[in-house]
Amino acid sequence: MEALRLGKVNKADIGVVAYLLAAVIFFIIPIPSIMLDIMLAFNISIALIVIVNVLFVKEVLDMSFFPTLLLFTTIFRISLNVSSTRLILTTGDPGNVVRTFGGFVGGGNLIIGAIVFIVLVIIQFVVINKGSERVAEVSARFTLDAMPGKQMAIDADLNTGAITDQEAKDRREKIQKESSFFGSMDGATKYVKGDATAGLIITFINLIGGTVMGVTRGLAVVDAIQEFGILTIGDGLASQIPSLLISLATGILVTKGSQEADFSGTLVKQLFGISRTLYIVGAVLIFLGTFTPLNNFIFYALAAAFIISGRSMDKTIGEARIEEEVAHEEDEAEEIRRPENVVSLLQVDPIELEFGYAIIPLADVNQGGDLLDRVVMIRRQIALELGTVVPIIRLRDNIQLNPNQYIIKIKGIQISEGEIMHGMYMAMNPGYVEEEISGIPTFEPSFHLPALWIHENQRERAESLGYTVVDPPSIIATHLTEVIRNHISELLTRQDVDNLVNNLKETNPALVDELIPKLMSLGDVQKVLQNLLKEGISIRDLLSIFEILADHAAATRDTDVLTEYVRQGLKRAISSKYFPPNEMTEVITLDPKLEQEIMSSVKQTEQGAYLTLDPERIRAIMEDVQGKVQTFEESGKTPIVVCSPIVRMYFKKMTEEYFSDLIVISYSEVDSNVELQSIGMVTG
Repeated sequence: MEALRLGKVNKADIGVVAYLLAAVIFFIIPIPSIMLDIMLAFNISIALIVIVNVLFVKEVLDMSFFPTLLLFTTIFRISLNVSSTRLILTTGDPGNVVRTFGGFVGGGNLIIGAIVFIVLVIIQFVVINKGSERVAEVSARFTLDAMPGKQMAIDADLNTGAITDQEAKDRREKIQKESSFFGSMDGATKYVKGDATAGLIITFINLIGGTVMGVTRGLAVVDAIQEFGILTIGDGLASQIPSLLISLATGILVTKGSQEADFSGTLVKQLFGISRTLYIVGAVLIFLGTFTPLNNFIFYALAAAFIISGRSMDKTIGEARIEEEVAHEEDEAEEIRRPENVVSLLQVDPIELEFGYAIIPLADVNQGGDLLDRVVMIRRQIALELGTVVPIIRLRDNIQLNPNQYIIKIKGIQISEGEIMHGMYMAMNPGYVEEEISGIPTFEPSFHLPALWIHENQRERAESLGYTVVDPPSIIATHLTEVIRNHISELLTRQDVDNLVNNLKETNPALVDELIPKLMSLGDVQKVLQNLLKEGISIRDLLSIFEILADHAAATRDTDVLTEYVRQGLKRAISSKYFPPNEMTEVITLDPKLEQEIMSSVKQTEQGAYLTLDPERIRAIMEDVQGKVQTFEESGKTPIVVCSPIVRMYFKKMTEEYFSDLIVISYSEVDSNVELQSIGMVTG
């Protein structure tokens, strides 16, 4: 079947192959003069088709095969040159087309024909070929230089939701095609220049060879030059005129660039679209026709034509404005009559970053801002760190905010805010600076640490003294990253989980089919993954997570219990996240009596388990935890509570309202190469 499909040839394939084979045949086999006439007429027709097509295409990529077309037409034209040369030298009768060009264009005069031919060659060499070659070279260079910027702009639009994935893919493909096209055109212009050079050399060879052949046949030298000179000039003109048209088409195409517009219509509109210009030109022509010996009839006629065109243009513009105003009023009336479409207002963006107008330059690529690029990197960083895809982050300006203020929203609700001073830097004291510097006191928005706003000229000195200095885009990006990291569990939807499952199913279909939906529903898997993400545990190793769930889901459907099984199965990853290997780590532990008390207060229901401890007792336990945590923080260490596996889940739930970021780990989640030292025990 594949062989049959590959072997199928359409009419276009046959036509292209015949065109190229004809060129090869004409190099080798002599053809009669009538066949040469047909081929020369066909060659002129192809050149006219090319130049008219170039005028009407809206994009250069509509003729993306133009460089290849240049090669085809060049080889075909040179093959006709060879055939006509053979006929001139052997029979002296190259056909009607060559003889007509030589006699009609030159008026039967060798000198006039030679001058016309030389003028055409000069125009092609000096004006068209040289200019086209230079423009093609510059276009290729600038197109290639602009590629990285265009790619970044596409990534920024995709990240902000301005375009879809398919639109981004189409734009990237278009950029690649443009760069390939202009690069090919840079080389293809050499074909055009070489074609003109070859035509000129062949013409001189024909003239010399024809004269020699005429003399050998008994003609006088003058008669031989006259006879074969006219035929040679005719042959040269028959070849150079199509070559000139192809060269002109090349110049039009490369100077047109990548503008998406009707070339002819736009050119005429830009040239004759301003009526005042036509009035001024008309007045100048009247002046020249009146006060100079120039033919006043011709100049008055042209002046009248331009002035009438100007009046017509004014009338057309006026009518267009009236139609535009009427259409605008009709649209407004229709908008008033039309019921409001509120469906679009129901859409809530998962993550939004709104900022005041003073922060706009940080997000504007044209002003050198790189905030959009940083947002792309945030999504990449979270994906690598936690194994989940962050939804599209919507960036928009908000004139209701203070100029330097920004807010971060999750599902339409403001979660956090910050304020930066554009053009200044934030300096933070890590605790060991050699000397304090002056600045505007503030707080770092991500972790609420004391900091200073300093000017750019203070930056080097602050860094030399030991301060941590960051720029405004880094401040916003860090703040946004922390907010996303703290709320990533809320952002994980069933659709996201379904995408992760489908991705895993491509390589492990048996595992996925066993687990979903036989043992667990998609919603239950979502809850387990959310529980892990809520405590900062990466779900990137989804294969291991699903293996563990498949082993234990048949025994229990409690997603909290299943989460604990998964955590224990991921102990190597958890240990490497919190404990450096082969080092002693200080932790907080729970009194065994307290653990027993907590377990005794657990109440199991169909909706799950919960604690029935007295609120006063919980408060006393939390006060004890507070004291231990404060001791760790004062020494610059991260407080970690280690307890029994059966207690961990309930103790974590107990502490969430008091310490949202307290790390609670069970002994079963600690790898064997980790050494722990308890420097505080919670007794309550």
